[in-house]
Amino acid sequence: QVQLVESGGGLVQAGGSLRLSCATSRSILSFESMGWYRQAPGKQRELVATITPGGRTNYADSVKGRFTISSDNAKNTLYLQMNSLKSEDTAVYYCNGKLTSWRIYDYWGQGTQVTVSS
Repeated sequence: QVQLVESGGGLVQAGGSLRLSCATSRSILSFESMGWYRQAPGKQRELVATITPGGRTNYADSVKGRFTISSDNAKNTLYLQMNSLKSEDTAVYYCNGKLTSWRIYDYWGQGTQVTVSS
């Protein structure tokens, strides 16, 4: 089975930094794409950033210039470096991986809580 496990969440002050990690049970290169999503209380899950095996990245406008998505293929680990954190960034952050067979399959981690205090 495919397993994704997030870590690195916690409580930080506004303006601070945090790095999230997502350990995968299979090669990151085997995914069509990987990404980070977040969900705040009472809101729908939203895209934060994505990355492809070729290194193409995409970011939500709200995090551009502050967050950086990257991967270490040798370690089967996806990262999200978050700088200049704002209270609006408070959410549960989820690691996502998309696999393609006869259709696209979405795999999700359990989530890690990020809380930014003002």
